[in-house]
Amino acid sequence: MVLNGKAAIVTGASRGIGRAIALALAKEGAVVLVNYHGRADAANEVVEAIQGAGGRALAYQADVANPAEAQAMVKAAQTEFGKVDILVNNAGITSDNLVFRIKDEDWDAVIGTNLKGAFNCIKYAGRIMFRNHFGRIINISSVAGIAGNSGQANYCAAKAGLIGLSRAIAKEFGSRNITVNTVAPGVIYTDMIRSLPENVRENMLVQVPLKRFGRPEEVAGLVVYLASELAGYITGQTINIDGGMVCM
Repeated sequence: MVLNGKAAIVTGASRGIGRAIALALAKEGAVVLVNYHGRADAANEVVEAIQGAGGRALAYQADVANPAEAQAMVKAAQTEFGKVDILVNNAGITSDNLVFRIKDEDWDAVIGTNLKGAFNCIKYAGRIMFRNHFGRIINISSVAGIAGNSGQANYCAAKAGLIGLSRAIAKEFGSRNITVNTVAPGVIYTDMIRSLPENVRENMLVQVPLKRFGRPEEVAGLVVYLASELAGYITGQTINIDGGMVCM
């Protein structure tokens, strides 16, 4: 198992991509703090799945946009596991609207969770990684942060901000053997996509050269690789996993 002995925090890990990442990290030997904001039942199901497979996990409620809660979460992981080796900033929300109709509170909420939340977690987990001279930080962005998307100005700004944040922190943390990378998923088949009308899903697939949706497990596989020693010389990079939607 390529992550045996490592300790990980995955934010927004109760469902979707975050859930798949938590399960994949645990399968490769990591102990995992499963962060959630409002879905305790779903987070506990993830923990039970990890424990049922012989792994170790802890569910922890925190709003990562709140610095005090993010700090307490990181402290809980350190207390439970003795260290923090891997941080996956996956927590995210949307509040879509045309730019003239975006309310100030909706702008602040999306930027707060998607971008400030990642900053908060990096700030506190990074201190532990600095002391241990090791760390893997993976920020989950989106192709929307690269190509833009009508009606999602707040979301696109936050996800683009994650890319810039990752590049800056990669330069700051590199001397301590801490890598920082960004994963930019395209259209991944989660509950949100499943709930859309069939004609909407078909129109989305027109933009994907591979003509299918991605699977959360495929994103998780990339995260596992970036968290492992195999990716030890990769830092400051943004890797799209989008079926060819955005070719750079």
